[in-house]
Amino acid sequence: MAIESMTGFARAAGTAGIHGWAWEIRSVNGRGLDLRVRVPPGFEVLAEAARKRLAGGFARGTLHVNLAVTSDAGPPRPRVNEAVLAALLEAIGKLPASGIAPPSYDGLLGIRGVVDYAEEGQDALSAVEAPALAGLEQAALALKEARASEGRALEAILRGHLDTIARLTREAESHPARSNDAIRARLAAQVEALLGAANGLDPQRLHQEAALLAVRADIREEIDRLHAHVAALRDLLEKGGPIGRKLDFLAQEFGREASTLCAKANGPGLSRIGLDLRTVVDQMREQVQNVE
Repeated sequence: MAIESMTGFARAAGTAGIHGWAWEIRSVNGRGLDLRVRVPPGFEVLAEAARKRLAGGFARGTLHVNLAVTSDAGPPRPRVNEAVLAALLEAIGKLPASGIAPPSYDGLLGIRGVVDYAEEGQDALSAVEAPALAGLEQAALALKEARASEGRALEAILRGHLDTIARLTREAESHPARSNDAIRARLAAQVEALLGAANGLDPQRLHQEAALLAVRADIREEIDRLHAHVAALRDLLEKGGPIGRKLDFLAQEFGREASTLCAKANGPGLSRIGLDLRTVVDQMREQVQNVE
């Protein structure tokens, strides 16, 4: 299973009679899955459908979902409610004669409920619901492909960073500064400095300081962990899927080991390797933030 990016864009649009609809989905980075859906008033049922569909297809990312609905309906047309008008005329006919002039049509038509105004194609939801839901599916699939395409590019970049980390780790492992002679010479110089600083230094204290210096000079543990982290990250990339959180955790571990290696470096060569490691790890962490 390939990895996916959390960034992407998709659009799907169509028409249904006099109505037009268009979905737009923009996806950006997020800690979890955050769906932000906007639809016109009266189309809330489509908002709920969008949330369910996208929640089932994506694990992480902030998705901004927007539905626009347009209409080519003409101006509102007056419509006489004949039933209400007939009821009024019947009620008027039952009134006793009082010398008052009979009501005119212009007066009757001015009574609330006798005349209303309806737009052609008034029930837009029933017209666009089915095609818009089909369009939502198209947009979701297009977004999935956009994120997958970006994910393939991210995977290539991450594998390149991993190759660099593995190479630098091997260079640190085989660096001459890690040889016993180099470590012994460094310890001798530091012990000599200690003796010069305090002529009455206790031999037992001197032994403890020398042991501590030897431990600090050993980067075997850091190298072993870097090798292990490289193998673990390669394995994650092979499995794929929503692995962004795990990748982020491993990237932090890489950073810790690189920093410790820099601190323990007993020569400019190892320091350079440690700094190069920290640089490439930082670059990798920036890319990992985009992985689902």
